[in-house]
Amino acid sequence: MCVLGDFAWDVLIRTNSELLRGGDTFGEVMLTPGGSAANVAVWASRCGHPTRFVGKIGRDHFGVLAQEDLEREKVEAHFVETDAHLTGSVAVFVDHTGERSMVSGHGADFYLLPQELPREVIRSARHLHLTAWSFFVDPPRSAARSAAMLARSQGATLSFDPGSFQMIGEMGVAQFLAVTQDLGIDILLPNKEEGSVLTGGLTEPMEIAPALAELYPGALIMLKLDADGALVWKDGHATQIPAGTNNLVDATGAGDSFAGGFLAHYLDSGDAVAAARYATRISAWVIERLGARPEPDARLRVALHRA
Repeated sequence: MCVLGDFAWDVLIRTNSELLRGGDTFGEVMLTPGGSAANVAVWASRCGHPTRFVGKIGRDHFGVLAQEDLEREKVEAHFVETDAHLTGSVAVFVDHTGERSMVSGHGADFYLLPQELPREVIRSARHLHLTAWSFFVDPPRSAARSAAMLARSQGATLSFDPGSFQMIGEMGVAQFLAVTQDLGIDILLPNKEEGSVLTGGLTEPMEIAPALAELYPGALIMLKLDADGALVWKDGHATQIPAGTNNLVDATGAGDSFAGGFLAHYLDSGDAVAAARYATRISAWVIERLGARPEPDARLRVALHRA
């Protein structure tokens, strides 16, 4: 599998109480590796699937750390380096309930150009995964679309994560669909809010999933439902997957870990329901800890085992 998109460093700020305007409070401040696409690549690798990553970083200290991070995670990285922009960074605010809000800077990852793509890496991929963070602005939209067309021309399958309901709304649903519907997406991995925005405000998962299948014909719809688990919609049939936990500490990266785990299992097994159950175990472990990629422990190793 090849994942193309953003690598960014998360400045994660978690408060122990509600933030008051102009006030002060204690909490936790951490610098952790992130970026939606990089997170998916890492989780797929942690789940035992050979994974490559294509992205753009600055020729700076954080760029060096990015390369070291993916090497440590056994992800084969193909970075484009630049002096013109700094390696990406994101401010992640986690409130006292565990919900997160993000402010993304325009780092080097937003400036990937079609001519910079490692074409042989993409040509050789059996599967290409993209996130919507590569589509909200151009660049890097043209590069992501070129990669998708190149991969499809070589027979690869394609998965796509819509990324952010707020950013879809700001871009405009019609424009978002215009730049994604023609890609031939095989696996769509939205959460409920993204699915609702794309389907004109539908609120029930059993309404959202078939509507998404009409927007992206032939796609397996893997609808992430947070505390309500997930819904697999394939060939007109729905399967509800219960949540692995409701003990939310930090929601950062939960969807990325689910996507990485799901793709790692599904691309090997072809069983969407089993892959969704497996991915739910992974994301349940993640949300009970801080950050998008907490350090693995014994409990995670149990969750990673494919029974």
